[in-house]
Amino acid sequence: MLLKSNLPAKANYLQVTNDDGPPSNESSPYILAFVRTLEEAGHEVSVILPSEQRSWIGKAHIIGKDVQATYYWPETEEHGSPKSQEAKQGKPWVLVNSTPATCSQLGLAHCFKDRNPIDLVVSGPNYGRNTTAIFALSSGTLGAALEAAVCGAKAIAISFAFFDRLNDPKIVAQSCRQGVRVIDYLAKNEQWDAGRVYTINVPVKDGVEKQPIVWTEMLQNQWSSSSCFDEAPNGVDDADTEETKLRKQESRGGEAPKQGQNEVEDNKWAPRHYRWAPKFKDVYESVEKAGPGNDGWAVQQGQTSVTALKANFAHIPGFKGEIKL
Repeated sequence: MLLKSNLPAKANYLQVTNDDGPPSNESSPYILAFVRTLEEAGHEVSVILPSEQRSWIGKAHIIGKDVQATYYWPETEEHGSPKSQEAKQGKPWVLVNSTPATCSQLGLAHCFKDRNPIDLVVSGPNYGRNTTAIFALSSGTLGAALEAAVCGAKAIAISFAFFDRLNDPKIVAQSCRQGVRVIDYLAKNEQWDAGRVYTINVPVKDGVEKQPIVWTEMLQNQWSSSSCFDEAPNGVDDADTEETKLRKQESRGGEAPKQGQNEVEDNKWAPRHYRWAPKFKDVYESVEKAGPGNDGWAVQQGQTSVTALKANFAHIPGFKGEIKL
C-alpha cells in the first residue's frame, strides 16, 4: 500500500475510544500522543474512554447497573472541572465506568450531541498488538470498533505493537504519525459497506514510517497450551501487578515467567483460585509457523498491517438445506 506523504487535511469529525482507559504510563501510554497527532492533522476529535482499563473484554456490555459518564481534562488529569477549564484547555474527554463497546454507543448517541456529527470512530491505539484471531477475538479495542460498525458508523481499530516497554516519546510519535496516515488513507480511499471494519497494527519501532504498509489476512490460530489460567494460591488479587506481568511477557516475545508449584489445599472441596495467565508464546510460535501473508508476520517484520473485516460471525459456505436426523 503506497500512501502519499502529504495527504490533504480533511476536517473529519472523529470519535476516539480505547480499551486501556485514560493516559497512564503503566497501562495506557499512547492515547494522549495519538489524539494530539490526530488534531495536528486537522481532525476534530471527541474522546470517550473507559474510566479504567478494560482489556480482553471484547464487545461486551455490562448490564444490570447504570453507567456514569464524567468529564476529564487530560493535561491536568482533573475530573468534573468547571467551565473555565474548557476555555483554557478545550473540550474535555469523557470517561465512562463501563466497557469500550459501551463507550462507542454513548459517544455516537448521547455524549457528543453538542458537537458535529461523527464521521469515523477510531478505537485505540491499543497498548499491544491485536494481530491473529487469538488476540483479536478478545480485544476490547476491536470490540469498540465492531460495536460502532453495527451502529452504522465507519470504524477503524488501531493497535501499537511494542517490542520493549521503554515507550520512547520520539518513537511513539513516529507510530502515531504512521497510524494517522493510514487512517486518513482508509477514510478517503477505501469502501465502507455495511459492517466493514479495518484493523491496523503499527509497530512501535524507530523508522516505522519508512517501512511498508501491507494488506494482510488475520491468522487463524489457537491456544496450544490449553488454558489461559494458572491455579493460584489463595489471596487478594493485585490487578496492577498482573498487568505488569502481562506487558513484560509481551515484550519478551511471549515467554511467561517461571512459576513455582502452586499448593492446593488438602481439603479438595475448599474454594480454589485461578489467575489469568495467557501464554503469549502460543501466538508468536503460530505466526512463525504460518510465514508471510498474515497480520502477525507483517508486524513482526516491522511492517504496518491493515486487515479488512466484517462485523459478523462469518458463516462457512456449503451448508444449506434441511438437516435430517
